[in-house]
Amino acid sequence: MKKNFRYLFLLCPLLAINTSIAESRQNADGGRSNTSQMIRGGVGLIQTPTARMAEEGSFTVNYSDIDQYRFWTASIQLFPWLESTVRYTDVRTRLYSPFPGFSGDQTLKDKGIDVKFRLIKESFYLPEVSFGLTDIGGTGFFSSEFINFSKAYGPLDFHVGFGTGYLGAGGNISNPFCQLRDSFCDRPGGFSGQGGKVDFEEFFKGSASVFGGIEYQTPWEGLSLKLEYEGNDYLNDRAGALQQDSNWNFGAVYQYNNWDFSLSYQRGNTLGFNISYNFNFHTLEQVKIDEPPRDIQNSVPAVSMEVLNRQRLYTDLVNEASFLVSGTHQSGDEMIFYGAQLGYRDHDEATQRVGRILASELPESIKSYKIVETVAHTPMLETEIDAAEFRAAARLDRLETDIASTYRRQNPNAYSHENYSPNEESGILFGIDAFWIQTFGNPEDFYLYQGGAFINTGYAFNPNFSVKGGLKVTLVENFDKFNFLVDGQQSTLPRVRTLVREYVTNGNINLENAYMHWFDKLTDNTFVQVYGGYLETMFGGVGTEILYRPVDSTLSFGLDLNYVKQRDFDSQTAFFDYEAFTGHATMYWQPDFLPDMQLKVSAGQFLAKDRGVNLDLAKRFDSGIIVGAFAAFTNVSAEEYGEGSFTKGFYISIPFDMFSFAPSKGRGRIPWIPIGRDGGQMLNRPIALRDLTEIRSPFYD
Repeated sequence: MKKNFRYLFLLCPLLAINTSIAESRQNADGGRSNTSQMIRGGVGLIQTPTARMAEEGSFTVNYSDIDQYRFWTASIQLFPWLESTVRYTDVRTRLYSPFPGFSGDQTLKDKGIDVKFRLIKESFYLPEVSFGLTDIGGTGFFSSEFINFSKAYGPLDFHVGFGTGYLGAGGNISNPFCQLRDSFCDRPGGFSGQGGKVDFEEFFKGSASVFGGIEYQTPWEGLSLKLEYEGNDYLNDRAGALQQDSNWNFGAVYQYNNWDFSLSYQRGNTLGFNISYNFNFHTLEQVKIDEPPRDIQNSVPAVSMEVLNRQRLYTDLVNEASFLVSGTHQSGDEMIFYGAQLGYRDHDEATQRVGRILASELPESIKSYKIVETVAHTPMLETEIDAAEFRAAARLDRLETDIASTYRRQNPNAYSHENYSPNEESGILFGIDAFWIQTFGNPEDFYLYQGGAFINTGYAFNPNFSVKGGLKVTLVENFDKFNFLVDGQQSTLPRVRTLVREYVTNGNINLENAYMHWFDKLTDNTFVQVYGGYLETMFGGVGTEILYRPVDSTLSFGLDLNYVKQRDFDSQTAFFDYEAFTGHATMYWQPDFLPDMQLKVSAGQFLAKDRGVNLDLAKRFDSGIIVGAFAAFTNVSAEEYGEGSFTKGFYISIPFDMFSFAPSKGRGRIPWIPIGRDGGQMLNRPIALRDLTEIRSPFYD
């Protein structure tokens, strides 16, 4: 039967519009500051996406409610050309399972991932063009493929798109790909396999529809109106067949500060609403209560080293520059300061604060300052400051001199190593770290959590050897809602991670780790460590790691080898019989053509004795927030792995500096693992050389 094309012709005039986009509030990278979220998350109209992209770094959390469905989504603009959305769906008309003892009366929950790529940025003549995939790698509730076109004309933004799958279920046009090959005429139905993989066999197959609409920015600041025509018919919806009296949807969005409030009338019979909160990972910052860097314009330095007030100098370095001195050495006109930077994440700010203090206190006979940052009593990074040039730049004696050009980062040389005598080579170690474990979409309750503190202590016998341990103290949780422990799925792999419920519910105070640790620097750029004991929550054993990491290099390499046994979750000290050799060769790369990106590739044997590679890709924003994704591909088939098909996950790494009024270092990591099973699982070593040596070529600092 011939399909009706009148809707396509109704919306296509936008492609002929030839106007300035000055009023479209589009940034240089093509991102827009006034975008809003569609019902299922991501930039769009109401039920349909558009070609538009938000500003790079934009992060939006969104809650939508429309009759049978509730959606919780988080969308991030990773690059100017890439938007990604993760989503949880609550289907009010379906139960999580037919077994009350398993999930009670909880309604069905589902998770999904969407991506959208910009192909063409809007110009004077051309519309913005994007291609997207929805609900990839999941159960396919809303699985779709689409191509969008968007063009702005003053306060009007026109959109038209072509979609298959959920977006094209109404079939208001013939699928053009069906004319090319018969296999595109029908879409494989239903959910099959173990899920967790992108089903390329479905792409652009089956019914197709044209959809689109208009968004109007009203004269009232923050208020916009939406008119949308959608291509879905809702006959095969996961919530059941939904009545649709009209393909036209209407909506209004009011934007106030970082908040969006949306109201819509859909399908000719249903009201829905959205609430969104948006901020930008590039520009996000915390107000700091901090003294400005020292003004040295009228400073009077000491006339000689003999009369220098060293105690005041060391105190000022801590209070004004967060630099804790652990040793000093003078040789002629050179002065070396060994220590640790405790507060400032930015190397330039840290160096310039230290340099200003030294320039105002040290006699002018000292021509060179060397700041040697140490980790575990090992000189790790040296910053050499030309005292005269730095002083001139700081005093603005020569406006053409860039203060950053007066110092350089370098590897500590043999002389710096030989003359380092730390104030304390042995002593007690102590620290407290907060932890938060969370899981979404559980049968007992949608959100389960556990929080508390790791109390870490130990003793350093010398700069290289120490004994360390940590207690996990749970302070708040709702893990007592667990109805079962080991999941009921049959597993062909050793249960190296799926016993997690047993481990996290075994009391409020547990031995997290207890181990011996030896660390040293083999060559200028090579580091090694050996460790043994209770290494993590689930495993103990012995291992070693070696890392090659030059200063400010974009490339480094590591190798770790471990023999481990699985810990008994009913005992703080005993082990099960399961044992394994595990280890990986790892490459860390920060490519020049992808600024602020890091690729980590680890190849080797995992805990379940499966072999393969783990890929980790991370993006750093100007605020220091890092967003990453990882996936492990091994010789275990999807059927052997179980639900999810392979290990994968996402994470956000947030500097503690974002939560503090004072400068501070350190990070917290929030992971999201859709489904965790036993294949592709790595050992969580208590100390990683990559972390110990981070200041040498920082990505996380």
